[in-house]
Amino acid sequence: MYLTPEQQAILDGSKGETMAKVMKTLVMYGETFGAGKLVPVTSEYNHLVTSFGLKMMGPVFDLMQQLIDAGAISQQKFSVDPRPVDKNVPSNFIMNIVFNMFMYSKQEDYEKQLAALGLMNEDAFSCACYLDQMGNKPKKGDILSWAESSAVVYANSVLGARCNRNSGIMDIMGSIAGCVPHFGLLTDEGRKATWIVKVQCKKKPEAQLLGSAIGMKVMEDVPFITGMNEWLGTELNDDNCAYLKDFGAATASNGAVGLYHIENLTPEAKEQGAGLIAEGAKVYVIDDAELERVKNNYPVVWKDKDATPKLCFIGCPHMSMQQLKDWTVRVEEGLKASGKTKVVIPTVFTTAPAVKKEFEKTEYAARLKATGVVLSYICPLMYMNNPLAGKMPVITCSNKLRTYTTARYYTEEEILVQITKGGK
Repeated sequence: MYLTPEQQAILDGSKGETMAKVMKTLVMYGETFGAGKLVPVTSEYNHLVTSFGLKMMGPVFDLMQQLIDAGAISQQKFSVDPRPVDKNVPSNFIMNIVFNMFMYSKQEDYEKQLAALGLMNEDAFSCACYLDQMGNKPKKGDILSWAESSAVVYANSVLGARCNRNSGIMDIMGSIAGCVPHFGLLTDEGRKATWIVKVQCKKKPEAQLLGSAIGMKVMEDVPFITGMNEWLGTELNDDNCAYLKDFGAATASNGAVGLYHIENLTPEAKEQGAGLIAEGAKVYVIDDAELERVKNNYPVVWKDKDATPKLCFIGCPHMSMQQLKDWTVRVEEGLKASGKTKVVIPTVFTTAPAVKKEFEKTEYAARLKATGVVLSYICPLMYMNNPLAGKMPVITCSNKLRTYTTARYYTEEEILVQITKGGK
């Protein structure tokens, strides 16, 4: 790998042993993937994936402290994935003991470390750091050092930034050194589509379901998606960005997609069109029957497959402001139609802290609260990591949450029926 004189000097110890180790880590990482050089990180802010003070993460805490003690802090302020615990989210006494004493007992200490390393502010905890209210939306062409899969795929695809699907800890390493290895999705060639996905549905595909189907088919490859203009048009408005947020998270979690292109909609697809498609690209046709097939093949891991749901999570990734408003109306209308005043299943909407604060200034906040829905800033995945929560029959319309936990997936319409009327 070619290193600039400054990079070589750091590797040789000009800024101390700790910075030399940081640089060595990045070089070894890059060489593993055939990178020929390191390129500067150009985004204003970074984003870290490790947000939770899980007791078993002792080596991470030790590493962070070594960096802090050596003054090897981030060159950028950063946001971080959501907090794992919120007392407002339904949980019993025993579950709380497990959360606070056995799982996330290091949360307070870890957040102090994050602050010392360069955390943007006390509200900078969200997997959807790119939402307007969060203040961490990269610009087109920015080089990033991110690891959160749902944020990486959004930044690459919807914003036109450039970032590989890094592992946790590599994100902070790149931000400390101010550079990342040049390979994969940072290169023009690596951003070309090796799959053409033809969507031939008769109705607007569920974002999470369409993303799941594509992710499981193309895995880590880049898809070029056609046939979506009828439902998404050609502009990245709030509704489309929310749709693509959920769609992308499903491609990234059900597969390993770090970038997708949608014909006439996403930035590079609008600029380059079919020029983004690599020679010999494979073809995948998706229609309503294919989506139904994918959905019907999801495993149900509940001990009792006919159990009555005890909890519902909506918002993985975190919900946008527009989604919160739209879902408030949908829940109100669903309750009115069923003759009820409050949701019949304990339901939690999750969103970024900064979005939550702005939402609470609107008329919708009181209306949502009146339905019995809890609004929280937590990560549903971290909640479900509690062994006691994992045994509960939890439902969700998030394919990411379904993939990583015991939660059971239903479409948004199916979820709405269950929480406002009951039944399946």
